[in-house]
Amino acid sequence: MGNITQEQVLQALQDVYDPEIPFNVVDLGLIYGIDINDKKVKVKMTLTAVGCPMSYFLVEIVRDTIKEKIPEVEDVEVELVFDPPWTPDRMKPEVRKLLGL
Repeated sequence: MGNITQEQVLQALQDVYDPEIPFNVVDLGLIYGIDINDKKVKVKMTLTAVGCPMSYFLVEIVRDTIKEKIPEVEDVEVELVFDPPWTPDRMKPEVRKLLGL
């Protein structure tokens, strides 16, 4: 396969669900950025709450899912960022509607 793309990474991350809200991290707007350098992927993501007790678990799932779904990836770095803070406005409109927001 050729170069790793952001689309491939986003597609892989659609299988990663937030442990508290039954939607994936992409649809929830938790992915702030994806940088790809050869076979290394860096994901900037946030959480719905700063003190989320599941943060370590979610970071590991993101890392493992990318490696599993895109075999060409040799290394994944996940950086948790909280600026700008996450708000429900980052969710896809259909998710906000389903949640009654």
